[in-house]
Amino acid sequence: MNRDRDPAGRPRNARPRDGLGRPLARPQAGTPQAGQDGRDDRDDRVGLPDDLVITGPDAARRADQLLRAGRPFHAHEVLEAAWKSGPPGERDLWQGLAQVAVGLTHAHRGNARGAVTLLRRGADRVRAYCDRMAPPDGRGHPYGIDTAAVLAACDELAARIEVRGLAGMTGEDLRPPLLAAGPAAGR
Repeated sequence: MNRDRDPAGRPRNARPRDGLGRPLARPQAGTPQAGQDGRDDRDDRVGLPDDLVITGPDAARRADQLLRAGRPFHAHEVLEAAWKSGPPGERDLWQGLAQVAVGLTHAHRGNARGAVTLLRRGADRVRAYCDRMAPPDGRGHPYGIDTAAVLAACDELAARIEVRGLAGMTGEDLRPPLLAAGPAAGR
């Protein structure tokens, strides 16, 4: 079987994906592709370059927009780019937030066990970052990210899913904001 490869020969999956990162059928030439949820996902098929370099403020802002829009798979890609291109001291923050986004992706896909596992793992990593990098003022808002609210949302959501499963979860339940509320949020 031939694999998709980038110019350097590294394996890459060039298949288009739906809004939750699930592979779509390879498109036929000239045929629009609808996602598994029935909507046109042409915009969802555009991934981020593997070598994307993104600043902390841009990553936080874009990931927040994607999470609020119910697109955690794409938020994960932005957060992963921030972890790969950011300073080593921020690795736990970005990796943890990326894991939270993957946990939300699992929840959207109906995988309760995966959701709980990744929400908790991501929260633990963000906590490790906060414990190591706590600012003297105690606010804990790197790049406008309300880490305390993110951690509380992860803990509450993981506990709810563990006890009740995903039944009864609304789209809003699975769209936690990343940025602190206020005039700078979402800008």
